[in-house]
Amino acid sequence: MAKLRPIKVSIFTVLVISALVSISECAKKPASVARKEDIPFIKCQVCEKLAAQLHHQVEKKRAEIQPKKISEYQIIEITENVCNLKKAEADWILLIDIVEQGDKLQLVEQESEGQCNSECKTIERACQEVLGYSDTDVAEYLYKSKPDIGSFVNYLCKDLTTACSIKPPPVPKDRTPGEVFVPKSSKEAEMEKILKSMEGMPGAPGMKMYSRDDLMNMKNFGREDGEEEDDDDDEAQFPSKLGKALRDKESTKSDLKQKITHGIVKTKDTLKKHANKVSNWLRQRWRGLKKAASKKSTKAGKAEL
Repeated sequence: MAKLRPIKVSIFTVLVISALVSISECAKKPASVARKEDIPFIKCQVCEKLAAQLHHQVEKKRAEIQPKKISEYQIIEITENVCNLKKAEADWILLIDIVEQGDKLQLVEQESEGQCNSECKTIERACQEVLGYSDTDVAEYLYKSKPDIGSFVNYLCKDLTTACSIKPPPVPKDRTPGEVFVPKSSKEAEMEKILKSMEGMPGAPGMKMYSRDDLMNMKNFGREDGEEEDDDDDEAQFPSKLGKALRDKESTKSDLKQKITHGIVKTKDTLKKHANKVSNWLRQRWRGLKKAASKKSTKAGKAEL
């Protein structure tokens, strides 16, 4: 016990690391960036798919909470997250491949989620440009008007924005082709969904996936400032001990994974309830301030006239 005392790692952290090491099959990759020059060619299509997703997700939420009525805040939460790849509401983006057909770019839906490279980031960026700062306006329209999908597509892509008001230009012949669509493994997709659901929640900040080699190469793993130098030997042996412990658990990793998933989901639900209460209060307060500022601006304009 004395040897393990300097390594102050919580049981939760060790369990999560064990799960990640056992199912992670990829090392870190350089971050991909959006191809902004492609956005004009796909903006209208992205808007149409965005509108369809918003309508679908709101109706799905409405059905889930019946007989209760969906609140405007719950719709705002969807509109705020639907273009953010860190959130589950934006998972629809991972199913789309950008395919060059003649002088056009087409968005083609795939059967499973793919690796998020530059095309994925480009669609996310186009989605954000379409929605802009109109997420609360869109949420209010969905809440009050309850439109059918056709009406909502026209509202979002032609009335509220100009995403589909202008015909997209032809794709240049010298355009560099995008990357090939690479599907994710089922294990990788499952773990990413779990980590994504915990993004930004208290007690689970910035969790990432690491390979076994990444963990073994980490320096000062578990070390805290102020520890005595004579503990260095124990810390140096920790990676090998961790590796041995992980190997010993291979035979029961399936059961361990189920326990971790259950614990994470349970903790997530509890924390999310508290976070929603605080977020809802702040959102209502902010909207009240914006309305007050808007009224003052209107009165000032009339006074000048």
